[in-house]
Formats: sequence, C-alpha cells, structure tokens
Amino acid sequence: MTLKGITKPADRSLVGTICGDSGIGKTVLACSFPNPIVIRAEDGLQSIPLKNRPDAFDILEKPDDLFSQLLQLIKEDHNYKTVIIDSVTALDRMFVQHIVDTDPKKPKSINQALGGYGAGLNAVAAMHARVRKACAILNEKKGMHIIFIAHADTETMELPDEDAYTRYALRLNKKSVPNYVDDVDLVGFLKLETHTLGEEGERKKAISDGTRVLVTYTTAANVSKNRYGITDDLEVAEGANPLVEFVPALKEQKPAKTK
Repeated sequence: MTLKGITKPADRSLVGTICGDSGIGKTVLACSFPNPIVIRAEDGLQSIPLKNRPDAFDILEKPDDLFSQLLQLIKEDHNYKTVIIDSVTALDRMFVQHIVDTDPKKPKSINQALGGYGAGLNAVAAMHARVRKACAILNEKKGMHIIFIAHADTETMELPDEDAYTRYALRLNKKSVPNYVDDVDLVGFLKLETHTLGEEGERKKAISDGTRVLVTYTTAANVSKNRYGITDDLEVAEGANPLVEFVPALKEQKPAKTK
C-alpha cells in the first residue's frame, strides 16, 4: 500500500502577534516587515514619519468594514507582502460594542448580551476566530506575513503546583486570546530594557536608556513563544526587523546588500 498526500512542508510566511504597552513601538516594529498594508481599528500610524508610513485602509467603524477589507486582500491582485492588524485589542472593543448594540434586548453590558451566561463573550470570540481564519487564507494562499498588534495588560496566574504570580498578557477577554496565541508562529513581547537602582531595604527605581527588546521565548513574566529556536532577547533598532535572521521567509525577502 502506497501512502498518499505526503510532502515535506515548505517554509511559509510568518503569522505572529506583537504585544506591549502603549507607545512602546509595536506598530513601528510591525511596519518593518516587507511591503505592509495596515488594517486600522485605531490610528497608530502617526508615530511613523510620512515618508516611511505604509499604506493603510480607512479606519474601521464597524465589523463589516473589517471583513470587507480582508476580503479585498484575499480576492484582489496586489503586491503587499504583509498585513498588519492594529490592534486586536481595539477590534475586541469594537466587537463587544457590536454584540451589545445588535442584541434586541438592549443589554447594558457584554455579560448580559445574548441571554448572558458567557454567550456574549463567546460571540466576540467567534468574531476573532473569523478574523484569524481570513488571515490564515492570506498566509497560505497569498503568502503574506500576518502581524497582529495587541496592547498588554497584567493577569494573575494561579497554577495548581506553583504560587500565584502576575504576568503580562494580551488585553483581550480570555476566550478570544487563543486566536492570537495558540496557532501562531510567534508571540513577541516588546518592552524597554530596564535596570533597578537602590540600596538594600530602599525602594528600587527603574532606569532605562530607551533600548527596546523583543522577548519571543517562553517565560513566566509574559506571554511569548516562537517556532524559530530563538532563546534570547532581541534588541530592536529603529526601523530594523530583528527577526530577519531567524525566519526563513524573511531571509529570502531581505534586500541584497549593495557594493
């Protein structure tokens, strides 16, 4: 008997999430990917000088706008190599508002929507899953890099075999988080490199020289991971992409050095 449908999967473009505090440079880093187009649930492009600013769709006003823009990228011919969604945190707010506003019973919150008992949050998670599915098509059929931007928040981890501790996570409801963490190639936490000063017994003071680092390996301090064997912090220089040397598809698209 001959086995069928077996191949050696080729390298493909990256699907990843960049998380971090506001103003840390998540959008600038995302725009360092090849030939990007930005889907904007918020306007984060003003931090990029106009001459370097990437193309972008109109700012979203409702979920139908989002899915229309994704459908255009799927169906139409174009030369964009990366799609950036800025941000899934803002998308979450839009989805929540949509579910509440379209519920004929006019609930006061997402917890009361669709009859309560978590039904509203399930509906929001389903909308995020639809976004993730459309982006998977762009990645698989169009060969595009997919970058989700997320704002950071803290959450308390209570594990059965460890003391409770706090870590940075995506600012989303827990039912929606798996769409941007589980089946992606990389989750990067962007932060300032900081050092603490102060004598023993005194209150410590955090000091930073502005150096930004991207954490992409598993750590208790924040949600992060990668499928490229990265085990160290990556320094993020202005306008540079620190992942080029690790992601095969990015290496192939790296411009050749001129003599």
